[in-house]
Amino acid sequence: MRLTDEQARSIREVVGRHFGTESRIWLFGSRSDDSRSGGDIDLYLEPERIAGSNLFLAKQAARHELEQKLHWPVDLVVRRDRETAFMRAAKSDGIPL
Repeated sequence: MRLTDEQARSIREVVGRHFGTESRIWLFGSRSDDSRSGGDIDLYLEPERIAGSNLFLAKQAARHELEQKLHWPVDLVVRRDRETAFMRAAKSDGIPL
């Protein structure tokens, strides 16, 4: 996994603030593979709750805050209702944070 402990901690803090501290988080994509380099930070979330009732606004706020803290582009995939094949792959191939 190509994240520092501090970066992982920041991700958990921001996700907790926007989606609840019991939210489940997976790092997937190039950052989950030590043999690769570069790349943005891809995160799949199963939220405890959505801050407010607007998923779009919660995702945008969390993504902006993460990018400010981590100094890297961040992509967030947040499960709202039905789990898709892409979400299942992100969980099975990803690394839980």
